[in-house]
Amino acid sequence: MQALLKFSKAVDWLNAQIGKSVIWLILAATVISALNAIVRKVFNTSSNAFLEVQWYLFAWSFLIAAGFTLLHREHVRIDVLNSRMSKSAQVWIDIIGFAFFLTPLCLTVLYLSVPVVIQMYQSGEMSGNSGGLIRWPVWAALPIGFTLLLLQGWSELIKRLAFLRGQGPDPMGRLTDKTAEAELIEALRREAEANAGQKADASPKPQH
Repeated sequence: MQALLKFSKAVDWLNAQIGKSVIWLILAATVISALNAIVRKVFNTSSNAFLEVQWYLFAWSFLIAAGFTLLHREHVRIDVLNSRMSKSAQVWIDIIGFAFFLTPLCLTVLYLSVPVVIQMYQSGEMSGNSGGLIRWPVWAALPIGFTLLLLQGWSELIKRLAFLRGQGPDPMGRLTDKTAEAELIEALRREAEANAGQKADASPKPQH
């Protein structure tokens, strides 16, 4: 089990690093989109290559960050019934999901997508749009992204099995924490209260 836990930590570290780097792909897509809009408005010209590279960057950021999202358990969950169950029942539901749903899904996608990427690479297939880009780089995001998601699913599975054996911390602990949306709302509320307090301090005091 200790060897599996080391593997789990390595996968967690890998997806954490990739997740932190994805922001640069999003930034690049944003900059290219802005430049494309400026060129189109100012010079009345554009290129399908600019449009497609935005799609490529979005696809890469979305797919390779799937493992990072699972690491932080930010995928959509339906906890109406699950939250009312015991901790061991919740863990077993996750184990079944990772072992019998996520793993077969990822393996199926890899089985179907890898030959397609290889074929596109060998043929040099290009976009059907005028001035478009070569196809295989964006298709490569599919097997890479699902490989990272599969590895993270196995990591989560290992952590839950270790918890049931008493050899690991509670993997469900973060589920009781605030969601990202709740944390954002709380931060905005604190900022609004701080601004209101500063305005109150700066307002003139009544003369007696």
